[in-house]
Amino acid sequence: MSSMAVSSVSAAGFKGGLGSSFNGGEDYATLAKSVPNVVRIGKPVRAQPTMKNVNEGKGLFAPLVVVTRQVVGKKRFNQLRGKAIALHSQVINEFCKAIGADGKQRQGLIRLAKKNGERLGFLA
Repeated sequence: MSSMAVSSVSAAGFKGGLGSSFNGGEDYATLAKSVPNVVRIGKPVRAQPTMKNVNEGKGLFAPLVVVTRQVVGKKRFNQLRGKAIALHSQVINEFCKAIGADGKQRQGLIRLAKKNGERLGFLA
């Protein structure tokens, strides 16, 4: 077993004791003069969000997606990807109409499709 040592600090060791430190003595007046009346705080600095996929290079289809992007070019690849995503969303919408799912369930299915696409590497 280990033993813990507890230490304490006595307030009597301060100049004039603890009570006189807060009574408006000479030290307090000097301290009060040295503190600025107004403290200006700048805007908080936030890191810029990165539009990078957390699963970059991961997933079964990621290598195929990366090679295809390099072959056809980034701009054309993003156009094709956008069309594929739109088509897939239309399929999900039609499926939801066919089974009578409401908008909330439809959005859930679209989010699930996106998560699965990330895991499989389609969004690499």
